[in-house]
Amino acid sequence: MAHSQDAPMATPLADRHAALGARMVEFAGWMMPLQYTGILEEHRAVRSRAGLFDLSHMGEIFVEGPEAADGLGLALTSNPGALKVGRAQYSMICFPDGGILDDLIVYRLADQRFMIVANASNSAAVSDALTARLAGLKLVLDDRSLATALVAIQGPRAAAIIGPLTDVDLTALRHYAIAEGTVAGVPALVARTGYTGEDGFEVFVEIGAGAVVWDALMAAGKAEGIVPVGLGARDTLRLEAGMPLYGNELGPDSTPFEAGLGRVVAFTKEGDFVGRAALAKAADEPRKRLVGLAVRGRGIARHGYEVFRGDRRTGIVTSGTLSPTLGDPIAMAYVAPSDAEPGTILEVAIRDQRVPAEVVALPFYKRPS
Repeated sequence: MAHSQDAPMATPLADRHAALGARMVEFAGWMMPLQYTGILEEHRAVRSRAGLFDLSHMGEIFVEGPEAADGLGLALTSNPGALKVGRAQYSMICFPDGGILDDLIVYRLADQRFMIVANASNSAAVSDALTARLAGLKLVLDDRSLATALVAIQGPRAAAIIGPLTDVDLTALRHYAIAEGTVAGVPALVARTGYTGEDGFEVFVEIGAGAVVWDALMAAGKAEGIVPVGLGARDTLRLEAGMPLYGNELGPDSTPFEAGLGRVVAFTKEGDFVGRAALAKAADEPRKRLVGLAVRGRGIARHGYEVFRGDRRTGIVTSGTLSPTLGDPIAMAYVAPSDAEPGTILEVAIRDQRVPAEVVALPFYKRPS
């Protein structure tokens, strides 16, 4: 994968983004669209209609063989061996000290075949860690990150748009499930997963077929009001949905328990796994807790702003924005465990003022069922 000193890589949809007038930025070693028409407009389209995302910068690592399930159980915090074929789980790969190397989604494609999707910024590190942790086992690791295009369609009209283009039975495809089939005549893996809080699908295809799928979905979605969506709205959507971002809420200095994601740690599975002892301790002794903050005064709590309770500094904002859906400033922050109860009033240092913010339960937004 590209490193920061290299020129940033282009996704297979770079010419589509240029034609759509996207504002491009460098992100995790890739040139990615930040926005097309505007973050607000793109955000609202996903909440009300549908949005199309180029996620070809993400990492896709395939692990196959008789010891694939057991090996991934050793390498990751979750229990991939418990997955039924065609299902997925949210997972993490941790350092021995319990810090988070990356958060992942693990898909079981067949009895002995798994796909792990990693964040773009950590794709190479995850691939390297898995290679080391799975060494000597009866399995093959195939990092297909640079050979795979990933397009996501998200929003209440997503199923109606992609349905006629695929032979996958979407009515039978549950949330956090995956199926092999075709989209726009192209062999594809279709997963009912996403990072927006809406219903939607992620479509994995060979890199050369990315543009075919993108064009077909844009054309099919035209009558439904589909719009292309950049990283800007992707961030506001995931924040409203209370979903963590690696580098903000997650990192080597945080454990899954501190992030409120202890559910991804399967202490009940057989055998040891990397970080187990440290995570057992972390479960009982969190140093901090990730909370939602509803800012009750003027100003937006941004990443890196300090959080106080009275005169005592209790923590730091990890992500913050003006919520396009709610119309109010929202944030996520790490605070002392004693300050993490919903209803607690804290203060965020915004410029030279202390602005009150109330601890609230996550997520900020839940789609209507």
